[in-house]
Formats: sequence, structure tokens, C-alpha cells
Amino acid sequence: MKENCKTVKFFDRIMNLFGSHNKKRQNAQSIIPFRLNMLLWIVGILLLALTIRLFYLQVLQGTSYKAEVKRSDTTTQTNNVQRGMIYDAQGNVLVGNQTHQAITYTKGANVTSDQLYQIANRLGRYVSVSNKNSRLTERNEEDYYLADKERLKSVLKHVKTSDEDSEDTKYNKALDYLSNHPGSWELTDQQKNNARIYAAMSGAYSLSTTYIKETGVSAKELAAVGEHLNEMPGVKIGTSWTRNYPQGKDIQSLTGTVSTTGLPSDEVNSLLAQGYSRNDSVGQSYLEKQFQATLAGSKSQTEVTTNGNDVTKEKTKYPGKKGDNLVLTINSKFQKKVQSILQNNYSAAGNQYSTGVYAVVMNPNTGAIYAMAGIDRDPETGKETPDEIGAINHPITMGSVVKPAMVMGALMDGVITPTNNTLTDMPIKVAGTSSKGSWFNHGGSANMALNAATALEVSSNSYMMQLLMKEGGMKYSPNAQITMKPTIFTKARGYFNMFGLGVKTGIDLPGETSGYTGPADQKHIGSALDLSYGNYDGYTPIQLAQYMSTIANGGNRMRPYIVKEIRGTKANGELGPVEYTTRPQVQMTIPASKADFDVVKQGLYQVVHGSNRYITGKALASVKPSISGKTGTAETYYKSHSTTTLSFAGYAPSDNPQVVVALAIPGASNSDGGANLTMAKQIFEAYWKIVQSSKDVSK
Repeated sequence: MKENCKTVKFFDRIMNLFGSHNKKRQNAQSIIPFRLNMLLWIVGILLLALTIRLFYLQVLQGTSYKAEVKRSDTTTQTNNVQRGMIYDAQGNVLVGNQTHQAITYTKGANVTSDQLYQIANRLGRYVSVSNKNSRLTERNEEDYYLADKERLKSVLKHVKTSDEDSEDTKYNKALDYLSNHPGSWELTDQQKNNARIYAAMSGAYSLSTTYIKETGVSAKELAAVGEHLNEMPGVKIGTSWTRNYPQGKDIQSLTGTVSTTGLPSDEVNSLLAQGYSRNDSVGQSYLEKQFQATLAGSKSQTEVTTNGNDVTKEKTKYPGKKGDNLVLTINSKFQKKVQSILQNNYSAAGNQYSTGVYAVVMNPNTGAIYAMAGIDRDPETGKETPDEIGAINHPITMGSVVKPAMVMGALMDGVITPTNNTLTDMPIKVAGTSSKGSWFNHGGSANMALNAATALEVSSNSYMMQLLMKEGGMKYSPNAQITMKPTIFTKARGYFNMFGLGVKTGIDLPGETSGYTGPADQKHIGSALDLSYGNYDGYTPIQLAQYMSTIANGGNRMRPYIVKEIRGTKANGELGPVEYTTRPQVQMTIPASKADFDVVKQGLYQVVHGSNRYITGKALASVKPSISGKTGTAETYYKSHSTTTLSFAGYAPSDNPQVVVALAIPGASNSDGGANLTMAKQIFEAYWKIVQSSKDVSK
């Protein structure tokens, strides 16, 4: 009986486990407590896990997390220092710095665009920034417009976006909409002012300082900003510097300029790689650019400690070092005088079609440049502007002034010797070319025997062409075919290059050109004759000065230079100790004998002091100390107008050269006016009066 009861209970339990029909029909209220119990168990387990996690964070790791919360970030903030100045050889300031009160902004470590927008709007109430000081681009306006969150939302309503689009993608689409719908939005004048400020702030790196307004800050603006500095985090009243020119701005075309709106766009990547910031001012041209690293100095370094967006501590680690100063070989008083000499005598050359006039005054023994003057002229408008740097980058067909180099090449080539160099001046006529002759003997009525020195004295074209044909292995006879090969161009130019004609001089200024070289194939073989007397290739005035210096000093081609020293600054702001001195550099010693040079020097002396009736430089004979040199004319064209290059290169004193003067007037229409000789005479006289006393040298 008991066994039967046990059996029945067993089957009942089995039926309960499998959800028997009777169990399914039991009251639903018996199921609710079970589900509640399960839920309570789950909640309990989760609370236990949370308790364990909180214990780990607050008890076991609490100390380290508290330290992390209190941790401050320490970074280094850099600020620009005053730029080095540029002095002339006498210590006169050519390029200085003018101090201005300025409004600056130092960008915080975690500043958002919305915060920048708010600060810019506040600052815009007190400061007016002109477009001249901070050029506002279309993108600047768009960025400012969209910096307002409500305006951004409004624009995005007109743009198709998806949930997959990132914030940057949406922003770019908003920019595109503004660009494509310019009529749908416009900034007021006040907003444009604020946009300039916003653009300057946005362009700054974290913890870097940028100028909001560098110059022209009024007393009213300073007062207003000063009263509200606590409302504009990062905004400060500081100091800025701009370049000034105590000796006049004409020198700026030689010293160059400095950027005023940050890094130049065409060099931004390379300058950023060198460690510059986008808002830095850098040299843009000539000396300012060539010596950028020297003039810029070393930025100050301040250790800035921040907690969140707040700056809690500032400590100067390095006060910075003002840029070093350049001392030039230029004599500013003499420089001005040479510039005025060119200006005063330019019109006498007949400059209607002229493109400019240039002059270089150089020490033949060291390469130091005493003056580099120039005028650029637009023949279409007649406008003239100072262009000192044109002396290194304007190739000019110089004419007969290069004939001494032709004679030196022939002497070195052995086709003539110091004792055997007589040829007959006569018109040269070869097959395929028109008759070519000397200026005094086009028709052959003044044929005469000339030695090398006299050929220079009378500026014989015929003599030079005959020398070139000898170098080319051609025996001349009237109307004969030219048998020279194109290699004659290479040979003749090779000798010219030795003296500096047709190659860069290596002067310490950027932008120098090597000149112009005409075609040198068989088709143009007749032009080799023109090359011999300077009527084919183009050379720069600085090359002309280096070439004449090489002859004057007896064969050393000296590298021209314009920076004499680099010097520091004393505490009182005066020139400090010398940190670098430029040493004269011989680029090449000409492989010619003293006897060869004596032949050419005698010819250059006779150009001024000779007795031949066809002498070309007699106008300089009265100048003391005595001058030796070579005049030049070249037949040129401006459009359909026949013009002439008037040139001169010479040195003084004749027996102990101390100074070389080289000048050129391309496109002159009055070849008989003697403007080149008048300029040369006045420049030599000014040199002995201003730069060096003539009493210190032999006559």
C-alpha cells in the first residue's frame, strides 16, 4: 500500500516537471512570485557587481584617480622677439624696428571654436581691425558665419546629410552651401571686423601668441580692452615691431621686405617644417629672406601650467634672444649719391624706350660692394621705380665693354701674344652675313693696323672678330664661307666665364641670374662674330663689375658680397660684438701671365688717356686719380625701335686699383650723348669724396 502511494507521488512530480495539463490550469498568481524572485536575484547580482567596482575605484585605486583629477598639464609657450637690424658700413641704421602697442591673443590648450567666437565678438566691440592689417577671405567669412551654432543648424536644414556623415563632413557641406548661395547670407561691417579677429585667433596654435592688431592701436582701444580683459581669456595688451627705414625706403628694394600677415603662402609648408608658426613674420625677399635665420633671433620660451582651460602658472624658461644684426659693405651716403647720379643723368641717354639703368661700385681686391643702384622703367607708362636689385637679375646685351675679355681669351688661347698682336682693322664680310665693321670704319675708308691695346682704345669690332676666327681655326678672306664649328661658342664663352661674364657671381643675395645665352648651333654660327664684341649674349651689371675687378687686381675673380659682418646687440640697444666676418673669397685665379694682363691694362688706360683720334673714353681723362676702363655700345631693339645699350666698366687709380665702377643703360636712343661716361665720372668723383680719400692712394 505504501509502495503504491510512493509510486503515485513520483508520477505526480514528473507530471509537474513536464507541465501537466492540471499544472497549466493552476492559478496564474502562483507564477508571479517566481518571476519577481528571478528579477530580484538579477538586480541583486548587478548591485553586488557595482559595489565591487566602486570598492575597486574608491578604495583600492582612489588615490591614483584623485591624482589624475588634480593633474595639471605643463606645456611650453613661445613668443617672437625683436628682429635684428641692418646697418651700413658706417654703423648707420638702414633697416630698424619701430615699437608699437598691440593687442595679442594667446590660445588656450582646449579652447573650442564656440569660445573663440564669443571672445572675438567681445573683443570686436572695442577694437577695429582693418582689412589692410588682416585681409579677410571668403573662407574666413564663412567660418565666422558658421561659428554661430544657430546659423550652422539653419544652414544644415538646406543641406542633404545622413546619419553616417561626420561633423566635419556636415560642416564642409555647409561651407559648400554658403559658397554656392552667396545671396542667402551676408556679414555686416561689424561682423566682418569680428570675423578678422576670429580668423586670427583660429589660426593660432595652442598656447601660441598671435597679433590681433599690431599697429595703429588707439588710446581709446587700449583703455577699453584693458578694462575688459577679464571677459576675454587669452587677450592681452602687448608690444609689436615693424620695420622702418631711417635712410629712406629706396634701400628696401635691396634689403627686402618682411611678411606682415604670417608665413608666405608659397612657402608655408617648408617654413612650418623648420619650426615656424603660421602667424610668424619672416623675410620675403633679398637680404631679409637670405638672412632670415640670423635676423629672426630665438623665440622666448615660457612654461605654462594649465588645469583644464585655466592657466595656473607661468614661468619664463628662456627670455629669448633678439635677432642678430647685419652690417653691410654699403655706404648709405654714397649709395644715395649713386642713385641720384643715375636719376639725374638718365634722361640724357634718351630713355623713351629704355627699361632702366643700373650701376655697381665694388672693391676689386675684396669683392665688397660699396653701392648697388638702379632704376626700373616701364617704357609703356614711363614710370620709374628704384630697383637696386636689378643689378643682379637683369641680363643686358652690354656691347664693347666685354672686349677686354675677348683679348684676354685670345692671349690665353695663344692666337696672339703680348709681343705679336697686330691686325688690320677692316670690314668683315663672310658668306651668309652682312658686312660687319668697327664704328669708325664701316665702309673700309679707315683701315688701319692695330695692336691689342690700341684695338681696345678705339673699340675695334673688326679686331675682335678676327681674334674669334683665329680661335675657331678659320683663316679669313672676304666673302669666304664660315668654316668655324659651333664649338667656337663654347670656347669663347669659356674664357668669358673665367672672368665672371655669363655665370652667377655668388653674391650673398637671392635671385641672381646667370644672364642670357644666345643659340649656339651651326645655323647661328654667324652670331659668333657678334659674340666677340659683346652684341649677342646678355650679362648682369654685377657680372660686369666682377669681370672688371678680375682684370684690375691681376687675375683673381673675387666673389662679390654685401654683408660685411653679423653682430649682436648690447644691453643698451647698440651694435654688439662681432659674431661673423665675411672674408674675401677667390673663386678662380685666371691662368694668364702678367704680360697678358699688362697688354689689356694698357689698352684700358689708353681708352681714357690715349692719343688716337677714335679714342672712346676721353671724357674721363680729367678725373683724378686716373681712370682706366672700357666704354660699350650695343645695337638693340625695343619692339620696332632701334636702340642702344650704353655701358661702362673701369677702375681707379690706374696703377693701384681701389674701386671698380660698372654701369649699363639698356634701350637708350641717344648714343652720342655720353650719359654713360657722365655717370661714371660723377660716381668716381663721389667715391673719392665720400668713401675713400684720394690722398690715400697713388695718382
